[in-house]
Amino acid sequence: MDSKRTVSRREMLAGLGATGVAAFAGCSGGDGDSGSTDSGGSDGTASDGSGGTATSGDGGSGMDSVKAAWVYISEIGDLGWSWAHNEGRKAVDEKYDWLETEYTEAVAPGDSERVFEQYAQGETDVIFGTTFGYQDPMFNVAEQYPDTYFEHATGYRTRENMGRYMGRIYEPRYLAGQAAGMVTENNTIGYVAAFPIPEVVRSINAMVLGARSVNPEATFKIRWVNAWFDPPTSRQAANSLIDEGCDVIAQEQDSPAAVKAAADAGVWASGYNAPMGEFGGENYLISPVWNWEEFYDPAVSAVHDGSWESDAFWGGMETNLPALDEWGPNVPQDVKDTVAETEQQILDDELNVWSGSKFEGESDEFLFQQMSSFVEGVDGEVPE
Repeated sequence: MDSKRTVSRREMLAGLGATGVAAFAGCSGGDGDSGSTDSGGSDGTASDGSGGTATSGDGGSGMDSVKAAWVYISEIGDLGWSWAHNEGRKAVDEKYDWLETEYTEAVAPGDSERVFEQYAQGETDVIFGTTFGYQDPMFNVAEQYPDTYFEHATGYRTRENMGRYMGRIYEPRYLAGQAAGMVTENNTIGYVAAFPIPEVVRSINAMVLGARSVNPEATFKIRWVNAWFDPPTSRQAANSLIDEGCDVIAQEQDSPAAVKAAADAGVWASGYNAPMGEFGGENYLISPVWNWEEFYDPAVSAVHDGSWESDAFWGGMETNLPALDEWGPNVPQDVKDTVAETEQQILDDELNVWSGSKFEGESDEFLFQQMSSFVEGVDGEVPE
């Protein structure tokens, strides 16, 4: 919640240590099997996309200017995932006069390969694909255009000229869970979820663990809507949970529909992706949010100075990429104090979200792409 300085890409990677980067590397060979982590080798060289040669890692030649492009799964007006990524794009675009940015919104995964190829043919230096469904199309295009750098959000495949990036949003989700566990009176919290994939299951589990760390009686009900952006269905799911006695609503959606439903019903709400206080009214709690400029700044800077390299970035709250937004107007002070204390413990490496749970000691590979069951405190099982 407090602003933190922007660190360099190399500092971010160094801060992750072996468990943050190397744990992903070597999970499989470079055979391109989409069912496992493809770390891809690197011999240290790659073309810069503009006729010269840039060297991945230290000692590379920089560029006078950088052309970067972003591809979004939805329209940026959704106040969700794509909106947050575009805020990151705008931040770096405004900061650097040597940087030229472009974007294409509402690109379905089936159309993304064509869009990536168009950008690569247009001598774009670095292309950011911002949804999991873009992974294989980007992987294919990256092979055809070795002179272009590619970055893919949320996936697990890499090449010499294709990195991947995500944030440990489960850390602020744990904190939001603590807040939910302290304000609930019915001990029943509702969660409007997108798809039953590890990314979403991980967030649910973290929030449950946070809630039960301060309120062992707290339980969660989950409603799957099988969509990232479907405001009517999200609102319906939230109302259904409220009808079943949930007095706190959380969500993993690319719109504030569930938060609005909670506000209309007079129950607490925690959003996702972007600050959603304006939609939560008097009962707004807090939301896990993304500050994507914290990754995009060092990424485009690395392209500019010639130090870009393919890696598997998964930064936590210490990078300020995953964070919490501002508190709602009526959140009790003891809730704020408890969350602030726990946040500091996470930042000081004194608290691991998964400690004491059935996932304690699991590898980053497992946490990132294999988590498929719930912790204690969730009503129901993860759908097959």
